[in-house]
Amino acid sequence: QTSSPLASSAASSEAVPEQRTRRKRGQKRRLVNTKAAAQEGSLAASTAASSEAISQLKLWKRREQKNIWTIDHIQGTKLRMNKRRRPSYRPEDQEAFYRLLEDPVIQSFLEADIFLKVSDKYLLSMVVEYFGRVGLPGHLYNRVHFFLALYIASDMEEDNPTPKRSIFQFLLGKEHWPDLYKEFLKLKVEFFHAMGHRAWVTPELCEEIQAQKPHHWVWSRVRQCAP
Repeated sequence: QTSSPLASSAASSEAVPEQRTRRKRGQKRRLVNTKAAAQEGSLAASTAASSEAISQLKLWKRREQKNIWTIDHIQGTKLRMNKRRRPSYRPEDQEAFYRLLEDPVIQSFLEADIFLKVSDKYLLSMVVEYFGRVGLPGHLYNRVHFFLALYIASDMEEDNPTPKRSIFQFLLGKEHWPDLYKEFLKLKVEFFHAMGHRAWVTPELCEEIQAQKPHHWVWSRVRQCAP
C-alpha cells in the first residue's frame, strides 16, 4: 500500500526540524571542542616553549671560562696581581638581546614595569652577559631565555621577590601561569647551571655592555625612587 503525497509531505516536514536540531547540536559540540582545543593549544604552546629551551640548554655544555690577570699595583719590587674574569658576552649575544626587545610580549612586560623594579638598565645588561655565559648560538635565544636571565638577575640584585613574579603572567599567561610557573623555576635551575652558577655581574661590566650601543632606548631605563 502506497502512502499518500500528503502523508509523505508531513513526514518530511517533521524530519526537517529534527535534522536542524541535530545540526545545531553538532555545531555546538564542535564549537565547545574547538574552544577546548584552543585552550589546550595555548597551554601546550607554553609548555613546548619551556621544553624547547630545556633541550637547547642540555645540548650545549658550559664553555670553559678563561681568566686573565692584570697588575693591581706595584709595591717595592713586588707586583700584586688581580685576577678577573674575561667578559663572556659576544656580539651575537648582544644581537640576540636587541632582537628579543622587539618581541611583543617582552615589550608589553617592559612597558608594564613603570618603576623599573625588575627591568632597569643594569638588570637588562646582565641578561646580555648571562647569554654569553650560557654560550648558546645567538640565534637560538628566545623569549623564554630572556625571562629566565632577567629572573636570575633579579634574584641576584633585588631584595624584594614580588616584582619579578610578574614575569610569570607575561610569559606563561594570566590564566595558565599558576599551573606552569613551577616548570619555569625548574628551567631556571637548568639555565643557572649552564651559566656555571655565576650570577654576579659588576656594574662596570654592565656599563661596558651599555656603551656598545649607548643611544639605544633600552639604556634610558634608569630607575627612580618609587613613591
